[in-house]
Amino acid sequence: MEGTVKWFDGKKGYGFIVSSDGQEFFVHFTAVPKGLRLRENDKVSFDAVDTERGKQAQNVQLLEKGSAPERSMPMRKDAEEDEYQEAT
Repeated sequence: MEGTVKWFDGKKGYGFIVSSDGQEFFVHFTAVPKGLRLRENDKVSFDAVDTERGKQAQNVQLLEKGSAPERSMPMRKDAEEDEYQEAT
């Protein structure tokens, strides 16, 4: 199945993908390959799984980088350290 990342919070480790037919799927960081950082509006492919907690995306793969809007929030003092930890 294909869809678009609605949002993904790297610190929390989860987010949501909207499929091409408009359904929302929960995505956990464990469903994303190590080293891949999902961003808003990224185009992805994934396996749709129905669980007792709802619809989830598994085996997420990046198809195309999206154009995430620029954030106007100031960067936290320790944000650079967070970026480093996410990259490793």
